[in-house]
Amino acid sequence: MGRFTVAAVCSLLAFAAGCSSPETAGPETQRLTAHVQERLPFDQASFTQGLEVSEDGTIYVGTGQEGESRLYTRTPAGEEQRSVDLDPQFFGEGITLVDDILWQLTWLDGTAIRRDAATLEETGRASYDGEGWGICKLDEKDELLFSDGSSQLRRMDPDTLEERERFTVTMDGQPVEGLNELECVGDEVYANIFTTTNIMRIDADSGKVTAVIDASGLPNNAQPDPNNVLNGIAHIPGTDEFYLAGKRWPDMYRVTFEPED
Repeated sequence: MGRFTVAAVCSLLAFAAGCSSPETAGPETQRLTAHVQERLPFDQASFTQGLEVSEDGTIYVGTGQEGESRLYTRTPAGEEQRSVDLDPQFFGEGITLVDDILWQLTWLDGTAIRRDAATLEETGRASYDGEGWGICKLDEKDELLFSDGSSQLRRMDPDTLEERERFTVTMDGQPVEGLNELECVGDEVYANIFTTTNIMRIDADSGKVTAVIDASGLPNNAQPDPNNVLNGIAHIPGTDEFYLAGKRWPDMYRVTFEPED
């Protein structure tokens, strides 16, 4: 998500102190911790909004801020490969790969940009209602999941981004607000909670949170700024590992999600 508003911060800080914290997760909700396996160099100028990894290991990064938003590819070691700028009026948001195309959302413009995944060239656009935050492709289904900062996720057509339906994410029967960057793995979706270091693992069929992942142990080495928070989840294909990043973080972390001691 983009810049903070007072209402959003107050609401989400209250939420973070309540039902989203590992300490208050219900007995059926697993408690996990992000364990750092490796620290990797990242671009501290990137206002990271989306993170994705292709089957060949290429890392895609989508960034935000009007006049500064871009999409680029890089290697795990930090070598930048390709980069394209968004139109200056757009504030870039989440990204996802669908075979040989890539979708990139914008925050307030109701516009998604379709790109060739290899060249990053724009090949089309689609419209949606409301704000765009996060997006991911369900491996086992012909659909995308889309977040807008609320407790709801949308099911979208992967070719047209036409909305099919919405469902509410809940934990212990209560809506989970602030769903932000998304990563789909199998029939589950991982969502970081805006302004917090909590990541929710969600059953994509029922909408129920099955695990709360505490990522507070990751060092945030960004310059002091309330916007420079955890944002960016990417599953590494063929492994049980993930990359986690943040807005203007100089580091990216390769992690595993493990039960708390």
